[in-house]
Amino acid sequence: MVEKRKQKRRGPHSAVAGAKKKPGVSRKDRAEREMAYEVLRSIRKIIKRVSEHSKHLSRIAGLTVPQLMCLKCIGELESSGEVTAVQVSEIVYLSPPTVSRIIDRLEQAGLVSRVRLASDRRKVRLTLTDKGLERYLALPAPLQEIFVARYSALDAPSRVELLRALETITDLMDARDIDASPLLVPETTAQ
Repeated sequence: MVEKRKQKRRGPHSAVAGAKKKPGVSRKDRAEREMAYEVLRSIRKIIKRVSEHSKHLSRIAGLTVPQLMCLKCIGELESSGEVTAVQVSEIVYLSPPTVSRIIDRLEQAGLVSRVRLASDRRKVRLTLTDKGLERYLALPAPLQEIFVARYSALDAPSRVELLRALETITDLMDARDIDASPLLVPETTAQ
């Protein structure tokens, strides 16, 4: 009965809820472990938010986040001249083959057309179709754009501190060498 009262006081989700005090485990060690679990919970919340937002965008826009980013990029660049897959690839931080597959899907959906340039038949210009332009004008903001705007509003020391903390987490999770684009999207929807 006493143990149940202790568990209720700690909360059902506490890392040490219901656990008996182990000899040699100090209160400081338990507090540090609980803090580490809080960091992991925060990481999990970020992962869930990215997944939820990606699903939300897919429902309202009918596109995956990478497709949305490529369509948006083509729409923004089109007014300034010729748009190529290589340009889109550089701007959205995805590899040229990945962008090519995304453009294939956008073309199949009737949102983008490819036109060979008369001046250089090796180059292919990307343009939005009327349907693509309509979709482009109605695109919602991707999560990374919302994040960048909020991050930019922080003062410089806070931005640096946040970046350093995330780099430390990246190191702790042995993820430093993983190549990742700045698109906030679950890996399964990368195309």
